[in-house]
Amino acid sequence: MKKHTEVTIYDLAEKLNLATSTISRALNGHHSISQKTIDKVKRAAIEMGYRPNNLAASLRNKKTKTIGVLLPTIAQPFLSSLISGVEITAQEAGYNVVIMQSHDSYEEEVNLIQSLYSSRVSGVICCLAMETQDIKHFKIFTDNDIPLVFVDRVPKHADTYRVMIDNYAAGYKATKHLIDQGCINIAHITRASEFGNIYSERKKGYIDALKQNNLPVDNKLIVNLKSVSYEETETATNKLLNLKNRPDGIFAAGDMLAISAIQCVKKRGIKIPEEIAVIGFNNDPNSRIIEPNLSTISHPAEKLGQASAEIILKNLEQPTKNDIKDITVLNTEVIARDSSKRN
Repeated sequence: MKKHTEVTIYDLAEKLNLATSTISRALNGHHSISQKTIDKVKRAAIEMGYRPNNLAASLRNKKTKTIGVLLPTIAQPFLSSLISGVEITAQEAGYNVVIMQSHDSYEEEVNLIQSLYSSRVSGVICCLAMETQDIKHFKIFTDNDIPLVFVDRVPKHADTYRVMIDNYAAGYKATKHLIDQGCINIAHITRASEFGNIYSERKKGYIDALKQNNLPVDNKLIVNLKSVSYEETETATNKLLNLKNRPDGIFAAGDMLAISAIQCVKKRGIKIPEEIAVIGFNNDPNSRIIEPNLSTISHPAEKLGQASAEIILKNLEQPTKNDIKDITVLNTEVIARDSSKRN
């Protein structure tokens, strides 16, 4: 059996009796080549089964038309929607997307950053791992003029682009919603503060909402979890329910935490929202399935991904000075459902 060989521009040049430079320009639709020649070359390319060598071209240019996306996981609905926003925007512009997962490990994030750089990506979008405390390993991109965007979990201080929501305002809105429903003893279930500033900002919003509405801040009602697991959330919720001063409202910093809390409260025979109103965060698909439907804070994941990709693409077309770095903040809103609606 004859071994199949890859068709090259040299084969096209020989068949059409044209220079290889003419073939190359024609395939790229260059203005110096007549439309008649372009059509002839492209027709021959199809007939002969020619495939452009994008890898070789990218190596010559020292860049690929690829955007690297580094996330903690793709298992969370929020992050899956964020990826969708990146992919749709990038693909419309002719770019591919490569996705990597850090699994919230700092060490893994450092290794994957080096891998993305070695792969000659055109730009990078990153949602930081929970363990990440410094971002020195990202300097390899900014030093080499590769556009970098931090999204959602962003560093407090970074000389690069950031796309995020106002977590403080969102935490305030969630707590104020419970107050407006008549809750006066509101608990907060969150992640421990060392796992990223998004949770600490939501907690600040919760605390300020209480203070500004003349409600006490009781540290017994603030639960800092080490992990987002059903078991740990159930244990934390039971401790809250066993308090002498039992909460009449719960603001959970994530929908999965809120759903776990709801299931625990229901097991105890406590009515939702009449006795305890609950609100979560993210508007995950499960928030509409749980009974009662979970009130939550919208988290525009797809728009975050879209905005991040648009920044990368715009920067690739018109590179900006290193000292011109923007922070893009998207809006959130309360989505009130049966788990909190008393009024």
